[in-house]
Amino acid sequence: MNIHQISVFLENRTGQLAEITRLLADNGIDLRAISIAETTDYGIVRLIVDDSAKASSILLQHGTILSMTPVWVAEVPDRPASLAELLETLAAKHVDVEYMYSLFTHKDGFAYMVLRIPDDTMLEDALKDTGLKLVGHEELGIQ
Repeated sequence: MNIHQISVFLENRTGQLAEITRLLADNGIDLRAISIAETTDYGIVRLIVDDSAKASSILLQHGTILSMTPVWVAEVPDRPASLAELLETLAAKHVDVEYMYSLFTHKDGFAYMVLRIPDDTMLEDALKDTGLKLVGHEELGIQ
């Protein structure tokens, strides 16, 4: 039960991020999460949006270089230690987390963590019987 993340490759210059977020906003795309990694020459902006197909089409028409990546979203209680417990559970089951960031969304006492995991079967097995669950498009209200 994965969702699509859009990774946008940007030159490391002032205003690039503002241009991308304005382009999406002007086209009615709602950002659900954003993560930025940068190097000296370029940056990678990872986005979760309400409509990934529409957003990627708009960005491609704008000449943006991007890729789509499957990621998983874990629902964790919005309280101290819940993230540590999730990560300890994954570590105990030898599940590698390539990267992680949070969604803006909080609902009914839960926060949502976006996880890039190389083996989704291991992730699902690790969370079995923990009370933690993966959520998808429907629960997050995205396409």
